[in-house]
Amino acid sequence: MAVIGIATCRKLEDYRQSILHVGGEPRILDSSMAVEQALTGIDGLMLTGGDDVAPSRYGEPPHPTVVEAETGRDAFEIALIEAARARQLPILAICRGVQVLNVACGGTLVQDIPSQLAGALTHSLPVPPNEAYSLAHEVWIEKDSLLSTLMRERLADADTCEVNSRHHQSVKDLARGFKVSATAPDGVIEAIEDPASRFCLGVQWHPENFFRTGEFRPLFEGFVEASTRQA
Repeated sequence: MAVIGIATCRKLEDYRQSILHVGGEPRILDSSMAVEQALTGIDGLMLTGGDDVAPSRYGEPPHPTVVEAETGRDAFEIALIEAARARQLPILAICRGVQVLNVACGGTLVQDIPSQLAGALTHSLPVPPNEAYSLAHEVWIEKDSLLSTLMRERLADADTCEVNSRHHQSVKDLARGFKVSATAPDGVIEAIEDPASRFCLGVQWHPENFFRTGEFRPLFEGFVEASTRQA
């Protein structure tokens, strides 16, 4: 059974359940741990949602809307990413996770989509009670990408799918070696991946919210399968 290290956040349960539902063993990692300790016995790394990566991490002053994450979280997760990539561990990054992955690998972020991208869709939608999985907009998935391969059965020969959306930031300058694997209709980057890695994928939406209904189960199955092979 693959052991999946999950970077801690305030809403952990759906991430845990998404791994449990596909046969993985979740292990929670928090910034009180040394990175070597955190990754000991880990077969794959999941990066989770939360507040914003500090703009100083990618050389920019903060936009007024920035709410930086918990003290120590950026440093811990960036170190986790660097160590996991050095070990060639599979990585699945979600929402803030895709942003910190991009920054850790040398990319930058759009700090506030509503004020910095003219004509953008609403990407940060209020969540009604018990409707965290409500759909917000389409994403256009690049053919011949890892994301497309994983979602093949759901896409049924199409190249779009509907996703939920709770973010005000997104990838701007892509980290070297990565490629964009999905965009929203307004051009906002919704997924990135590293084709040189066996599994390194980041998505901007929250697939973990669908663990009960299974719309994005293939993402977690593929991630845990890659982590099992690693193990």
